[in-house]
Amino acid sequence: MTQSQTDPAAEAALLDAYAAGDADAARTLATKYTPLVFAHAFRMLNDRAEAEDVAQEAMLRLWRHAPGWDSAGGASVRTWLYRVTANLCIDRLRKTRPDGLPDDLDIADDGPGSEARLQNKARKMALEDALMQLPDRQRQAVVLRHIEGLGNTEIAQIMDIGPRAVESLTARGKRALATLLSGQRAGLGYTDDTVETS
Repeated sequence: MTQSQTDPAAEAALLDAYAAGDADAARTLATKYTPLVFAHAFRMLNDRAEAEDVAQEAMLRLWRHAPGWDSAGGASVRTWLYRVTANLCIDRLRKTRPDGLPDDLDIADDGPGSEARLQNKARKMALEDALMQLPDRQRQAVVLRHIEGLGNTEIAQIMDIGPRAVESLTARGKRALATLLSGQRAGLGYTDDTVETS
């Protein structure tokens, strides 16, 4: 699924159809949103079983919320699901701190050789470690913006804050990541003045 916005009226129609008992609408919603919810939960928690539980809970909440869905309320189904998923993940993160991000986090491979793969693995692990040291809200903003690829307006809706607060959290998070990673520049193979944090 692309990160482009979907049509809120079409989403509301699907939810209305589901609420009326349309099995095709339920399948369409599940097919469209379950992978998105699971991927976001996995990136936040770095635990497949926990991410599956969160995805299941988020989708159950959508099913329960479907009969009263208000498309005029402003939030798209996708934005609403991101918010629910993020909140469920934050609740779990507060209980137990996971080790990092998923193994499939995309970091560009500089070449096909084993040296490049090892360096990319080291970069990914350093980024995971640095992300897990950020405060929850900063990590959430950075993950939504730079890993999930969402815009500030949608992140603001998900996090229930203003767009300026998103910009602030993201900027502080990136600065903190740069500081955390700065001592590892040479070991991670960075030769210019910037450390990649996204």
